[in-house]
Amino acid sequence: MKTVYVFNGPNLNLLGTREPAVYGSATLSDVQRLCEAACARHGLMLDFRQTNHEGVLVDWLHEAGRAQAAGTALGAVLNAGAYTHTSIALHDAIKGTGLTLIELHISNVHAREAFRHHSFIAPAARAVMAGFGVIGYALAIDGLAQLAA
Repeated sequence: MKTVYVFNGPNLNLLGTREPAVYGSATLSDVQRLCEAACARHGLMLDFRQTNHEGVLVDWLHEAGRAQAAGTALGAVLNAGAYTHTSIALHDAIKGTGLTLIELHISNVHAREAFRHHSFIAPAARAVMAGFGVIGYALAIDGLAQLAA
């Protein structure tokens, strides 16, 4: 049984209380349950994590890349939060490992402030998903499963 990694970046631990008009009322625990159900539908295992630290995300991407290379991981979903718009290190970690990754955003970043319109991650990602709310996580897992089929 292969693993799907779901990595969440800074401030996503505040889901449910942070700007509910933008991000909705679901908590990160609710998101994890959505991801567990999506993985179960495809016979996959889930590794779900959140950190507010960029270097930790880099280390996790390396770990997931090694697992995919070893044949034990299907790929990853990454909601890098604000690091999407600032982190060349995350871009390099994705490219350097060859990890199959879907960049995910709960909100439609292209309908928000101009500084959110650029992603350093998108050029290294297999796909980008934005604006579906938290259900986007399940859709991204469905997408990874379809890519592997």
